[in-house]
Amino acid sequence: MRIAMIGTGYVGLVSGACFADFGHEVCCIDKDAGKIDGLNQGKMPIWEPGLEALVKANAERGRLTFTKDLTEGVKGAEAVFIAVGTPARRGDGHADLTFVFQAVRELAKVIKPGTVVVTKSTVPVGTGDKIEAILREEGVTDVSVASNPEFLREGAAIADFKHPDRIVVGAEDDRAQEVLREIYRPLFLNRAPILFTGRRTAELTKYAANAFLAVKISFINEVADLCEAVDADVQDVARGIGLDNRIGPKFLHAGPGYGGSCFPKDTLALLQTADEAGIDQRIVRTTVQVNDDRKAAMVERVQRAVGGSLSGKRIGVLGLAFKPNTDDMRDAPSIPLVNALVERGAQVRAFDPVARGQAEKIFTGIEFTKDAYSAAEGADAVVIVTEWDEFRALNLEKLAAPMAGKVLVDLRNVYSRDEAAEAGLAYHGVGRGRAE
Repeated sequence: MRIAMIGTGYVGLVSGACFADFGHEVCCIDKDAGKIDGLNQGKMPIWEPGLEALVKANAERGRLTFTKDLTEGVKGAEAVFIAVGTPARRGDGHADLTFVFQAVRELAKVIKPGTVVVTKSTVPVGTGDKIEAILREEGVTDVSVASNPEFLREGAAIADFKHPDRIVVGAEDDRAQEVLREIYRPLFLNRAPILFTGRRTAELTKYAANAFLAVKISFINEVADLCEAVDADVQDVARGIGLDNRIGPKFLHAGPGYGGSCFPKDTLALLQTADEAGIDQRIVRTTVQVNDDRKAAMVERVQRAVGGSLSGKRIGVLGLAFKPNTDDMRDAPSIPLVNALVERGAQVRAFDPVARGQAEKIFTGIEFTKDAYSAAEGADAVVIVTEWDEFRALNLEKLAAPMAGKVLVDLRNVYSRDEAAEAGLAYHGVGRGRAE
């Protein structure tokens, strides 16, 4: 099938490349001339494992193209996916649908009869209805509008797309169902379940899924605090409850709080939707507050670890992206931590394997280093913020040797107290019992 993908951000580019790899003919469209020129030269606008090779392979086969011209991009397309940004609005936290509605109005001028318009962007309940209304205002009445939310984890997006837990399609007519069933037919070989629902149900499913995972993260983080108070180990607690099939082990890793492009934005958007409907979502509302408080409190852990004052202290920070295998800095826990360290008079030297370019746009007054060991030179403490694989196999003795103070603050529980002690480091984890 011929597919058009409006937007070459994280969702649009990964989805477009994967659809092309299924054998579909895909054209990705973006107004950003720099992005399109770069993609046509094989340059990726985001860092995602395996994406560059996937784009290159399908572009060489002629199945994946890129253009700035909407008319050219949607020509002959049976389905047009909208995968533009829906950032949280300042003030109320609601998803900003400006780019979505702008794309729909422009699409209305060039779309052919019978096309299925699919929202891939994360959008509030009722957005599909508004898209239909806009199309009618523009004189377009013979197209279908569907919702097909994405469930991709940054750092594992290609695997998630090709081996999904489920595919959710919200459609109000048979035409939309038929087209989307055909688009995803290659995944039937993997027996990926496809769930057809109403459009509003599909829109809400995305927000509900992310809100539930955010609750799970905040829950285990609060349990970690309790573990420290009663001298228990949160990792063993997490294993103990995660072995229960009703709970499961995923998202039970204590740390500095969730971040990224989805959980913070989607929980706020769900709360706004609930407020407009007059329904209080107390669990989600509390989760948002708990997470904000947790990220803000990480600097206190570092301050306690170095003896009560950060003024004049040198702190090495390992990891800046919100999670491993991405350069995404959106709502990363490192941001409030590093900013607070600087505000309290610390000298920060930081290293991230791929996010330095994005981090340099955010941070001022810190030094970026070439590797983890350089960040530790002269440091009073080293703080692990993002659990990159290369930070899981550090030579702790080599890390400790040039440090002025021998303190390891492990916000991701990568190491054990015994491993740190063998290297001469005082260890401060999260929920690993009382700090000694």
